Amino acid sequence: MKKIFNKEVTIGVVTIISLFVLYFGINYMKGINLFKPTNHYYVSMPNVSELQKSGPVFIDGFRVGTVNSIQYKFDEVNTNNIVVQISLDENIKLKTGSYIELKSGLTSGAYLNLIINRQATSYCQAGDTIEGISSIGLMDQLSAELLPQIENLLPRLDSILLGIQVLVNHPALVQSLNHIEVTAANLQNSSNQLNQLLSKDVPVIVSSLNKVSSDFTVVSSRLKELDLQATFAKIDKVMQNIDQMSGQLNSKDNTLGLLLNDRSLYDHLDSTARNASNLFLDIKEHPKNYVHFSVF
Repeated sequence: MKKIFNKEVTIGVVTIISLFVLYFGINYMKGINLFKPTNHYYVSMPNVSELQKSGPVFIDGFRVGTVNSIQYKFDEVNTNNIVVQISLDENIKLKTGSYIELKSGLTSGAYLNLIINRQATSYCQAGDTIEGISSIGLMDQLSAELLPQIENLLPRLDSILLGIQVLVNHPALVQSLNHIEVTAANLQNSSNQLNQLLSKDVPVIVSSLNKVSSDFTVVSSRLKELDLQATFAKIDKVMQNIDQMSGQLNSKDNTLGLLLNDRSLYDHLDSTARNASNLFLDIKEHPKNYVHFSVF
């Protein structure tokens, strides 16, 4: 019995299946679900700038359809010569008076936004033509708003640039920059000196402080070992003796007191010293009156 599925038939079947899967896969990636029932409508547009086939159709930001085709009517002369065929979910009940806006985002590109006329009571049928309008794109809107402002700012920018140029070319700025450079160099030099001080002198100072602290510790320990109470008692006794001695020197009931406080004794001593001085002078001037020499 001859085989039904020979090599050529198998290759043909695989190729057809691959093409079928490729077709449905591409449409699925474009957002077109071939197995979901849809209704087709036509939109007359004056302009479809940046709108592409398979572009999305939104209602309040929710995707409900896809752009199927874009055609231009060459045989008619009116404002809406472009016809866009769209497919919408069959669950959408499109009321009469509804329209579609062409919008463009900064990153998403052009898309269609369906505006439902919620006040109408009648509905459009599949295949009807819907009115379409082209709203100002985002870039066009930015250009319309920003270009006049930029045009008004250009003279001011020119004057500002001239002022900056005058400021940059002013000699005072160059001098200030030189001063700043010198100041920065001085700060760098001071920083180096400070680092040198911290690296060399501070450790020596810290070691000296540690030594002084250890010496204070030793002295403190020795002070704790001393009998300070007995020492203070001895000092108090010495002070009492000094006070007693001072009292005796001020009184006249002892020899030192009399010598220090008796005026008559002082006068006698002074008179005796003066007489002794006169005697010495007289002996010096007339020694023969007191000393006799004999040769034989």
